[in-house]
Amino acid sequence: MVFSSSLLENAVNEFAKLPGIGKKTALRLVLHLIKQDNEDVSHFTEAIQKMKEQIRFCSRCNNISDTTLCNICSNPSRKQDIICVVENVRDVIAIESTQQYNGLYHVLGGIISPLDGIGPDQLSIEPLIKRIPEESTSEVIFALSPTIQGDTTIYYIQKKLSSYPLRITTIARGIAFGGELEYADEMTLARSISNRQPVDNYMSNNK
Repeated sequence: MVFSSSLLENAVNEFAKLPGIGKKTALRLVLHLIKQDNEDVSHFTEAIQKMKEQIRFCSRCNNISDTTLCNICSNPSRKQDIICVVENVRDVIAIESTQQYNGLYHVLGGIISPLDGIGPDQLSIEPLIKRIPEESTSEVIFALSPTIQGDTTIYYIQKKLSSYPLRITTIARGIAFGGELEYADEMTLARSISNRQPVDNYMSNNK
C-alpha cells in the first residue's frame, strides 16, 4: 500500500495495530476521520485518552470500572452471595446482555494454559478464594468457555474451594465445546445460565 502522505501512513499503521483491523479497514477509518469536523475528532481522541488515563479495575471483582468499585459490585439490588466466575470483561458484558443474571462477578483475567505460559499465579484466583468467606458466598458459578483450558481452570479452582460450604455450578452445555463464551448468542447464553448444573456432574461427564 503506497501513501502520498507520511501522516496518513502513520495513522493507518496505528489503526492497523488494533485486533481484527487490517490495512484496508484502517485506511477507511482514517479517511473517515479526515472528513470529520475538528471538534468531532477532538471528542474521539479525548475519549480514548481519558479512558486510557482514568480507567480502573474494580478492587472487588477485577471488572473494568470508573471508580474503586464497579457499578455492579456497588449495586445493592444485586445478589451479594452469588459470584459468577468469568475469563474476561467481554464475558461480563455478554452475560449482562442476557438480563438473566443478578449476582456478582469475578474476572480471572484469563484461563490456565500451560502451553501459553499462563499458570494459576498469573490469574486472579487467590482474590476469588479470599472473597468466599469474606462475603459469605453461597454459590460460585463458572461461566468459562467450554475448552480444555476452561475445564482445567474450573477443576483447579474447584479443588481450592472444596473446603467451603457453598454450591459450585457451571453454565449448562448450551455452548458447543471449543466455543468462546463472548460469541454465544444471548438466548443460548441465557439458557446456559438458567440451566446451570453442579460442577461435579459437569466434570464427570467430560472425563
